Amino acid sequence: MRMFSVNHSTSYEYESPVVHAHHIAHLAPRPLQFQRVSGYSLDVTPEPASLYEEHDYFGNRAHFIEILSEHDALVVTAKTYIGLRERDTPEGLAARVSWEDAAERLAADRGLVEVSEYRFDSPLVRAHSLLAAYAAPSFAPKRSLFESVLAFNRQIFDEFTYDPRATDISTPLAQVLRDKRGVCQDFAHVAVGALRSLGLAARYVSGYLETDPPLDRPRLVGSDASHAWASVYIPGFGWFDFDPTNAIVPATRHVTVGWGRDFSDVSPLTGVVLGGGAHSIAVSVDVEALG
Repeated sequence: MRMFSVNHSTSYEYESPVVHAHHIAHLAPRPLQFQRVSGYSLDVTPEPASLYEEHDYFGNRAHFIEILSEHDALVVTAKTYIGLRERDTPEGLAARVSWEDAAERLAADRGLVEVSEYRFDSPLVRAHSLLAAYAAPSFAPKRSLFESVLAFNRQIFDEFTYDPRATDISTPLAQVLRDKRGVCQDFAHVAVGALRSLGLAARYVSGYLETDPPLDRPRLVGSDASHAWASVYIPGFGWFDFDPTNAIVPATRHVTVGWGRDFSDVSPLTGVVLGGGAHSIAVSVDVEALG
């Protein structure tokens, strides 16, 4: 098992004082079969009037923060110690089920409520014939769902350009598909939308990725970022994650925080404030291997 520490700090600066604030943080990783959380802390400045943890609808760990004191800056810092091991992959019959058969099973099996809900539209991802058409080269007739997803994972990586200036959270998915530019959240949304457009169940996964510094460059503390990828449901196996930003299958470098229908369900930090006016935000993420 590989051990990591993850530091995620978000800072807000407001142009005028905030007098009352409510925030929800999705920063605490889920304990999973392949992921062991050995320590987690959340520090908020200014000191909140209340801070408590609950599980959201999707089973993610969510921290609810209320600040009653007047403030013109907010800093939320999460620190996690976590261990990762290799994940299982589909084999046998699960690896051979065709994508058409998988879609038919999902449509017919009303017992898979917690899976089937990921087949439908969500606030930021809507099924569309253009998304289905885009995925078609990877989803050949009768091809296994497992092989199709691996091919689609590579297709997005080859055809899209990573460009953090091209999009923001309000950029429509149709524009991302047209321009083929964006960031990991956009690529995950394209993957999720295309799979749903084919009648499959797909969810958005939020987390972190251990990154390597450029050759001959030192590792820069705080230079990492939140990451996102996608997951598809394979009958007989379960959820299978894939990372189209990097054309890889997550293993011992991907830390899973949570999942939902799209980014809006697992945004790292959201909130409502009274006052504040315009604001600026700075995010620092550091994923460090401990051995």
